[in-house]
Amino acid sequence: MIDTPHELDRIDLRILNVLQADGRISNLKLAEAVALSPTAVLARTQRLQREGYILGFEARLNPLKLGRGMMVFVEVSLDRTTHNVFDEFKAAVQVHDTIMECHMVAGGFDYLLKTRMADMAAYRAFAGSVLWQLPGVRETRTYAVMEEVKNSTRLPL
Repeated sequence: MIDTPHELDRIDLRILNVLQADGRISNLKLAEAVALSPTAVLARTQRLQREGYILGFEARLNPLKLGRGMMVFVEVSLDRTTHNVFDEFKAAVQVHDTIMECHMVAGGFDYLLKTRMADMAAYRAFAGSVLWQLPGVRETRTYAVMEEVKNSTRLPL
């Protein structure tokens, strides 16, 4: 259960900034970085997790070393924009780990997907066996990324 969030103070924001830079930092080093006792920092960090400010911790993996070096964004337009079509599409997207992100957007199409593949042949196979089989898909537009100029998950605080 998530506690009702309270207003963040300067120390909370510093803790969040340090954790964004290094999620594996020890509690002792985090306490030194924000000039608090380890006990106080641990209590604040646990509260920030309970209140939903910190969603979790994970390792950032190198997609090139793991055979997923090609990033592809896909615009998806649905044939109908009704609640049941949206729900079916959202449920189908959840089961495909090749689809890393899916965002419903306002504008000229309905969803923007982010995928990672080994190469264009792998993307072509994915498009035929997964993408074009998703419920309600009328049209897609594919954008293969030529160069990742910036890739960050850090939020400005």
